[in-house]
Amino acid sequence: MQVKRVVLNSRPGKAGVPVPENFRVEEATLATDLKDGEVLVRTLYLSVDPYMRCRMNEETGFKEISPWQLSECADGGAVGVVQSSRCSTYSEGDVVVAFNCPWQTYAVLKESDLQKVEAELVDGHLSYYLGAVGMTGIAALLGIREKGHVSEGANQTMVVSGAAGACGSMAGQIARLEGCVRVVGICGSDEKCKALVDDLGFSAAINYRTEDVSAKLKECCPDGIDVYFDNVGGDISDAVITQMNKDSHVILCGQISQYNKDVTYPPPLSEKTQETLQKKNITREEFTALTYMDKIDPSLYELSQGVRSGHVKVLETVVNGIEKMGDAFCSMMKGGNVGKQVVKISE
Repeated sequence: MQVKRVVLNSRPGKAGVPVPENFRVEEATLATDLKDGEVLVRTLYLSVDPYMRCRMNEETGFKEISPWQLSECADGGAVGVVQSSRCSTYSEGDVVVAFNCPWQTYAVLKESDLQKVEAELVDGHLSYYLGAVGMTGIAALLGIREKGHVSEGANQTMVVSGAAGACGSMAGQIARLEGCVRVVGICGSDEKCKALVDDLGFSAAINYRTEDVSAKLKECCPDGIDVYFDNVGGDISDAVITQMNKDSHVILCGQISQYNKDVTYPPPLSEKTQETLQKKNITREEFTALTYMDKIDPSLYELSQGVRSGHVKVLETVVNGIEKMGDAFCSMMKGGNVGKQVVKISE
């Protein structure tokens, strides 16, 4: 079978900014004579995510994450439909999620690398399994529950950076549902600010490109900040942490502002910010949803119910065609997306 695929064409360098030309679309031949335990999947949607930036380097800095190799196919999260199968678990027509699917129009995958999903649980929006009802939603839900110490009736204020992105847009809504009385989002455009407040129910939103973040935080968070869901790091995080209350909590989910810099993860804080953490006894711990494997399935069901009921709304940016993978990734890294960025590969 002839397929289209996306390979890593060049590396941007540890401290370089990715460009679409770092990726190359090419045709390849896919052997479709399946072995026992294999499944042929037609790709419906592919995901691009900030963590993939480290995979463009020769070394990722994480033992759990392997780098992409030059002239080899990139991979990541995908939703697809089974075309043929040589296993008992999956049949033709089943919709599946794959966590390490090649960026190809079709792929042969192992039975163990797939999870069957139901279209009804997302009202037919299958791309949601890559975002709100996928690992993105899981990171927001479990991050808040395991690291945020949010409780009903505690009069807590949460600030979310990268708030109009895939994870941030979910985190703000979950914080409100979990009991935060005030949720403030930080993002990069007036359009995004409007979506956070009008569509997702944030209390307020701050455009870091045009507004004084520190001044606006004081205005929007008169009782200080109890929980900070950190997706970006850098100067924005310094500004937030400065205004956090004693015994408060930073949920360290991502540091996208630092991913194009040659620094360790999590990136080191300024001396002043580190002193603030210590003086105020603020917790700040690296967080990954994979630490809580036993909670993933029930959390996915809970998220799907929230989406179906309308209590959780989904923001999503979809582009069409495998040829757009590089463009979509680079746009996402610059904040060009509203909500989850996905690429639609086929109907």
